[in-house]
Amino acid sequence: MNELLRRMLFLPPQSSSVALKIDQLHYAVILTTLLGSLLVGLAAAYFLLRYHHRAAPADVPASAMAGSGLPRSVELGAAAFLLAVFVGFWVVGFRQLVELETPPPNALPIQAVAKQWMWSFAYPNGRGSKGVLYVPAGHPVRLSMISRDVIHSFFVPEFRVKKDVVPGRVTELWFEALAPGNYAAYCTEYCGEGHSTMRAQVVALSDAEYGLALERLPPLELDVAGPVYREPAVAGLAPREQLSLAAMGERVATERGCMRCHTPDGSPHIGPSWVGMYGSLVTLADGQQLLADAAYLTESMMDPRARLRQGFQPVMPSYQGLLSAPEVGALLEYLRTLAYRPSALPPAPLSPAGSPGIQLPSAADTRGSSYQEEAP
Repeated sequence: MNELLRRMLFLPPQSSSVALKIDQLHYAVILTTLLGSLLVGLAAAYFLLRYHHRAAPADVPASAMAGSGLPRSVELGAAAFLLAVFVGFWVVGFRQLVELETPPPNALPIQAVAKQWMWSFAYPNGRGSKGVLYVPAGHPVRLSMISRDVIHSFFVPEFRVKKDVVPGRVTELWFEALAPGNYAAYCTEYCGEGHSTMRAQVVALSDAEYGLALERLPPLELDVAGPVYREPAVAGLAPREQLSLAAMGERVATERGCMRCHTPDGSPHIGPSWVGMYGSLVTLADGQQLLADAAYLTESMMDPRARLRQGFQPVMPSYQGLLSAPEVGALLEYLRTLAYRPSALPPAPLSPAGSPGIQLPSAADTRGSSYQEEAP
């Protein structure tokens, strides 16, 4: 039945772990709507034939011609049934939304960058690809996406997943490809004259093939100076090791001056320590608590005064235009790795109230590219 309905509705194959559930809700909505339309049509035809226009008898009062003629219990029952159908669809749809917005704990993190008019991807091993996203089949993948210019949207029809990519913040989606294969990805938010050409391929591979494919990819290109390889302890006895994305994020944090205010070991300083921050609940100056996820951390880099952290002075400058999208992705991966180092966070910063702000170079004096830079 599922395959028959899928073909009748011209839907692509169900190639992810959530595709079947989404289609089943789609089938239920379509069939219920068609059934309701059929019943309304049949009722309209019946009343048209049964009660076609005729002159009312002169001795029948006008009030007797009004009303549906149905018992009140039938009317209330029909209204309750329609309300129950609506609430049922809402409950099922809301549960699916929660599932789609909650990546599994073991999801593989991959950074995605959108710009006019291409997609590029960065992997935890410090390598990158353009136009092709490599994922392991049978394993969940969490895609953290950043835009370098305008609003884009990442859509894989066969996975039934879609999410907008907004400049200055991180949006996430996750999926799990059921089997190896090639799957088309599209930008579904109009982003300029080259919108129709902004396509990508999701290549799902077996575990062995996935590892080999990543090793063949070139190192990720960052805008900060420094090597992309780590030299062995004893020269000549071991090959050079490719820097991971987290190691590149640590280098970005050092080069961009982040370490002047934040610490990676839990010690108190001007800004909050990064140890255990990613994925934790943080308290804002107004007492509100929120999750320190990729979106919040990116907003804190680009607009640090939007959500002030309780117990810390608003001395952090904006990094909008100073950090490129790959650098933001590397920093987020570095912060994610620090979340797993056990350490007690200090309740308050070391610096006293009224500390002067940190002066950073302007975008014109920094070699980092902005979100608006043109494609090479």
